[in-house]
Amino acid sequence: MSDKPTILDSVKFDDRGLVPAIVQDVRTREVLMMAYMNRESLGLTLEKGETYFYSRSRGELWHKGATSGNLQTVRKVRMDCDFDTLLIEVTPHGPACHRDTYSCFEVEPQLEGFLKQLYELIETRKEERPDGSYTTYLFDSGLDKILKKVGEEATETIVAAKNQDSGELVAEASDLLYHLIVLFVERGVSLDELTDELKKRHASKSGRS
Repeated sequence: MSDKPTILDSVKFDDRGLVPAIVQDVRTREVLMMAYMNRESLGLTLEKGETYFYSRSRGELWHKGATSGNLQTVRKVRMDCDFDTLLIEVTPHGPACHRDTYSCFEVEPQLEGFLKQLYELIETRKEERPDGSYTTYLFDSGLDKILKKVGEEATETIVAAKNQDSGELVAEASDLLYHLIVLFVERGVSLDELTDELKKRHASKSGRS
């Protein structure tokens, strides 16, 4: 990456040879995490295009996502005005936090965090339309096809619920949820809108109790 000589020569490491690195989602602009880098991990980050950090507790380098698969593709590396803090803009491929949340700065249920990631992935599929993607096929086919799939999956979920196999119900409900999110993306409905509506209904019912 062309920034490597400038960043490595200009950044001010502290007396332990470390510099704090703030990781930000390049698309949503949300802060995902904060960790430390030394010269070697910063060099690897610039060279490989993925985030590498230095663990102060273990005294070793670590490659974000090497074990979990939740890699971070580096889009840009910047320094602050004092050259002693880094801002790493990334495209995340999974949760940033070891607790499976999108960001280390939010505490949310695991399902909610995953649904946000799924929604963003489906949005990306709609924008980029990669070849061979089933989601691309749905968007290319249009709203009627998406609605048909939602109806089919709803029916299959009902049938599965009549059976005794809970695993089948989970599988069919997951298919239905995925296709519903595809529909939301197609119609421009956000998960926040859905959440707000459910909260309003909950508050209304609580007020009458």
